[in-house]
Amino acid sequence: MEALIFFLFAFFTVGSALVVVLHRDPVKSTLSLVLTLASTAVLFVLLGAPFIGTLQVLIYTGAIVVLFLFVVMLLNLSREAGTEPGGRGQRLFAILGAVVFALLVGGTVWRSVAGASAPPLDEQFVALRELALELFDRFLLPFEIVGLLLLVAVIAAYILAKRPETAEPTTSGAGGDETPEGPR
Repeated sequence: MEALIFFLFAFFTVGSALVVVLHRDPVKSTLSLVLTLASTAVLFVLLGAPFIGTLQVLIYTGAIVVLFLFVVMLLNLSREAGTEPGGRGQRLFAILGAVVFALLVGGTVWRSVAGASAPPLDEQFVALRELALELFDRFLLPFEIVGLLLLVAVIAAYILAKRPETAEPTTSGAGGDETPEGPR
């Protein structure tokens, strides 16, 4: 049963990640990113790391991607007619990146099949108490600065997305000498 759940959510993760990369609509791409991160959280829980799965949902899916979606919808991004996606250089870099990624995944699979095991984890290394003390004691200022930076980015996106209203000239029909400010 656990293997079935794993393969189902692995399929959801890979499929929605492909939609993120290949879809042209930024809103649908961002919503697919939400599904990708939520499916990844389920995979973390299946691996025996429920804390990481919870952080995945709370931080990435719940905060950062919702912020992305908010900014994308606020900017009202739409695909312009007549634009061609990517050039020759972009395709070359995409193919090169895909080959490097495939080599990294292949090397990882080969090492795991060859029997290389991960070093044992020290209990103190994964203790949550020490993590919380470090995050909210030593790194509190950088943590708060990142939150402030995200707030400034949303405000800047709102200001940049605000479009000035254009007034339509109205004519009285007789002479056409009137403008929106009044007669000349």
